[in-house]
Amino acid sequence: FNRTTKMSKFPSDKLKKLFEQNDKLKEELQQLQNSNNSAYMNEEGMNEFASEAFKEAAIRNRKLKFQLLHLEKSIEEEGSNVLPFAYDDNAHSSLDVFELIEKIMTIAVGIAFPDSKGSNPNITIPTVKNAGAYQCNAALAIANKLKKSGEKINTRDVGNKIIACVPKNDFIKTMDIAGPGFINIFIQPSFMLKHVHKFLRTGVLPPHVQKKRIIVDFSSPNIAKEMHVGHLRSTIIGESLCRILEFCGHGVLRLNHVGDWGTQFGMLITNLQDKFPDFKTVSPPIADLQQFYKEAKERFDNDAEFKKRAYHGTVLLQSGDKDVTKAWQLICDVSRKEFNKIYERLDVSITERGESFYHPMMKEIVAEMAEKGFLVEDENNPGLQVAWTSARDKTKIPMIVVKSDGAFTYSTSDLATIRYRLNDEEADWIVYVVGSSQDLHFKNLFAMAEDIGWLVPHQRVDHVGFGDVLGEDGKKFKSRSGDTVKLRDLLDEGVQRAKASLESRETNMDADEAQTIYETVAYSCIKYADLSHCRTHDYVFSFDKMLQDKGNTAVYLLYAYARIQNILKNPVVVEKGIDLEKESLTRNIVVDHEREIKLCQHLMRLPELLNRLQRDLMPDRLCDYLYHLCTAFTAFYDKCYCVRKDKEGNVIEVNVDRLLLVRATGIVMKQLFFLLGIHPLNRM
Repeated sequence: FNRTTKMSKFPSDKLKKLFEQNDKLKEELQQLQNSNNSAYMNEEGMNEFASEAFKEAAIRNRKLKFQLLHLEKSIEEEGSNVLPFAYDDNAHSSLDVFELIEKIMTIAVGIAFPDSKGSNPNITIPTVKNAGAYQCNAALAIANKLKKSGEKINTRDVGNKIIACVPKNDFIKTMDIAGPGFINIFIQPSFMLKHVHKFLRTGVLPPHVQKKRIIVDFSSPNIAKEMHVGHLRSTIIGESLCRILEFCGHGVLRLNHVGDWGTQFGMLITNLQDKFPDFKTVSPPIADLQQFYKEAKERFDNDAEFKKRAYHGTVLLQSGDKDVTKAWQLICDVSRKEFNKIYERLDVSITERGESFYHPMMKEIVAEMAEKGFLVEDENNPGLQVAWTSARDKTKIPMIVVKSDGAFTYSTSDLATIRYRLNDEEADWIVYVVGSSQDLHFKNLFAMAEDIGWLVPHQRVDHVGFGDVLGEDGKKFKSRSGDTVKLRDLLDEGVQRAKASLESRETNMDADEAQTIYETVAYSCIKYADLSHCRTHDYVFSFDKMLQDKGNTAVYLLYAYARIQNILKNPVVVEKGIDLEKESLTRNIVVDHEREIKLCQHLMRLPELLNRLQRDLMPDRLCDYLYHLCTAFTAFYDKCYCVRKDKEGNVIEVNVDRLLLVRATGIVMKQLFFLLGIHPLNRM
């Protein structure tokens, strides 16, 4: 917020006195009612046998209630005037209303209960119908705190006290108390519509953020091997996170940390020397390379002479031997070409920077770690050097930095990589999109980077772990023959499945348009099925489920978007000369129907979603938001007619406000599709 909240006293002395009087009156009233029969504590309940003392008590009771009512009104008026709440609704960014509610309710809690000043107001999104847009659950915690200190107070009274202290503002319509003290917060429809108008006039804008330089490490296939289903999640999740972070204004460097270095290349090139004489001038196709690699691995494990030659080949590669280096480059080129075919189909943009880039830095890394006392020799393996990190209580294992034969390891490479990214590239934030099975490795890696001083407090590192892709048998996804499913084959099957599902529905489409739709639907379904599941969990891959047009699927969402485009192209709108683009720039929408308001409320929450995504990097939240936006739109459109006709089919009314709501929904959906890497279709 650029403008700070204006305040004179916090809280005002007058408000403090009013609260003290209020508490005193309530206490006196409670004592009076406890000492007399509450059933007769009113003038109408008195009879000729009532004592004078009882009559006096009843009259006093009535006066106290009147005074209490008057006092509570004074508290409400004074509380609302204590702090005129100011906020900055920047024309170049979107406003996070959740954050706004947190700020104003924090102020209210601090005024009502100074001992709880600055405490979390515990704002949530209600799950109960008609419970408002937001809910403040601070009253329960405060009441418990007061009870522990010996002060008895009703939780609902705590809630009312907080409500009375909410500063004047233009976005809260009403508040009420539900249950034991939950504060329901209802937002002004006119305030929700500010967000809708901004979508219509400027498109979807990101929330205001402090821009960072971010490196996202994702996909990372191995050279000389075909991409398979195991690369699916890292590639799809990484691409989506890059799009989200870039949209929010950050500078993102997308890196493909391919496996292009190590003993395996000494093995492969040595085998090619024996079996593929032209290895210096041409590389076998990637499918053949994979077979050559399997053969090389078998020879390496069973043939001591070959193993010796393979190690020598690795040394030649690392020392820059001309022939071996040329063969390695050819292998990398062939692999890269195949990877790029997959990336093009999935609309993935990424810069390759493999392990080989960091190889020259490894000796320096080892020397620095030794100098600073982080390397120790393993007692049971002479020459083996390990590093224990500050995370050892969690991981229980060290990092192996140097093997007993003096060779470097996967950990050495990653240490060189993280130091370069933090210190040389000065990244503010590094995101590693790698399977959850590597969790302990990354705990050690991040801890060591911090222990040695490369990672400093203003920098952030995250391991975005994810579960496995499972077959419908609940085991790791495999082909019918039991082999790992190649990603190319998976995408091909997806297109064929989409064609089988959709071709009976197509109307007036040429072959090229139909093929584009099949491919778009297939790739969208594969991406959405992955992204819509919580990334930390395994999920079952099923073409049958992901191609359904009902429920939380890409097909349902694509149909909803196509329906919106169809509504906006209604011939009646054209006949009436209604220019929706022009109306978007000038018209101030008015809503009153419950489902109109519900749709606006959901649209309003987009900025808070984008902020949350930057905190937790969980793209399934974006899918969840998009799905519920579609269901809110469907509920709105089923009851709120944009074009109303009589029984004879004559047009009675064209509701431009509702058409603009439809248009705003389409604008938001299109942007969210982009963040997920999905191409929307104007017709299906």
